[in-house]
Amino acid sequence: MNTQPWNFYVITGEPLDKIRAGNTERMVAGVPQSREFRTGQGFTGQHRDRQVGVAKQLFSAMGIARDDKDKRQDWVLRGFRQFDAPVCVIVTYDRVLDGSDDTPFDCGAVATALVNAAWSRGLGAVINSQGIMQSPVVREHAGIADDQVIMKSIALGWPDENFPANAVLSQRKSIDEATVFVGFDN
Repeated sequence: MNTQPWNFYVITGEPLDKIRAGNTERMVAGVPQSREFRTGQGFTGQHRDRQVGVAKQLFSAMGIARDDKDKRQDWVLRGFRQFDAPVCVIVTYDRVLDGSDDTPFDCGAVATALVNAAWSRGLGAVINSQGIMQSPVVREHAGIADDQVIMKSIALGWPDENFPANAVLSQRKSIDEATVFVGFDN
């Protein structure tokens, strides 16, 4: 429908360092997350199984034992630090569109297009939610206007091909599990 609800804040340097520090300090201190975009209920069933499955894959690749709480915490905090990438893109949308079903879809599509464009040019990009879990910190240091809702963050930088987590390929649903073909009988 060509609403183009998205806005991008591309952040690096001192403002990004302040966001990382603020996110990490608040999370370690136990400050509840304050993510602005709807979070919904926690995952259950097969969706939770997939979430746990990829975490197990990542922890295994990183050599992090289940009982190693310090290393597990450090891994989690990497997300709050935007994976230590040199650039962060914050995706927001116009608050007047809050509650629209099309807006999150459109913003997700443009975020995916941005990530695909980055990867096609040799950059690494990761869409994440941890980097915006402390939205007041992000809003303050990125100068995000009050008439916008912070939706997602994208860590952007040069990929480290030797970093063990970068070799993880998450287990995916098969085409048969994910797809219903209708009208293709002939």
